[in-house]
Amino acid sequence: MIVYGKQISLYILQKYPEIIEEVYLQKEIDKKLFYKFSNIAKIVRVDSKKAQAMAKGGNHQGFLLKIKDLKFSFLKDVKQGNFLLVLYNITDVGNIGAIIRSAYIFGVDGIIVTAQKNFNLEPIIRSSSGALLEMPIVLYPNSLDLINELKMSNFTIYGADFGGQNINNIKFPEKKVVFLGNEGSGIPNKILSKMDKKISIKMARDFNSLNVSAAAAIICDRIANGK
Repeated sequence: MIVYGKQISLYILQKYPEIIEEVYLQKEIDKKLFYKFSNIAKIVRVDSKKAQAMAKGGNHQGFLLKIKDLKFSFLKDVKQGNFLLVLYNITDVGNIGAIIRSAYIFGVDGIIVTAQKNFNLEPIIRSSSGALLEMPIVLYPNSLDLINELKMSNFTIYGADFGGQNINNIKFPEKKVVFLGNEGSGIPNKILSKMDKKISIKMARDFNSLNVSAAAAIICDRIANGK
């Protein structure tokens, strides 16, 4: 798979050099940096047109890497953790990347993607600023089966919903899962009805358009650092 952009390329070079297969440079770079890349993998010079095609029109900043394909994790493995997030049909790459960053920062043990049959990891590496490489991701399309599996593993399941209980008033158990819903439609009622509790974020003003990635960050912080 191809990732692009200077910061994510440098991050991978520093933290995960073993996954780099080829380096594509569209412009001249510092000699020391060039030497570091050349010790890891083959460097290929590309022109602007080729670089734009490889980045699919994205802002590559002259840096593109071909890296080994990433693998999804297994549910049985992430169930060994205590704090999980479930992304219910969340589709915006920017939101997903931001959620993964927050999840990693606040100690989430794994993220489960549900209600989606296909989930492309490639663009999320960049939108997550590399946090995707640190975070186990599970693809589990059937949401109802997922809920049953988690309950059988003694997780308490929470659904983020505007009509839920104020998260500030909840004492979370050791093993907990939070479902976050689609950007437009949220979590369907048939799924919410299976939650142990619905939770919400208390707002100072009546405004029901808190971005899902912002909500995820607040929820993760409250769970990790709350009372």
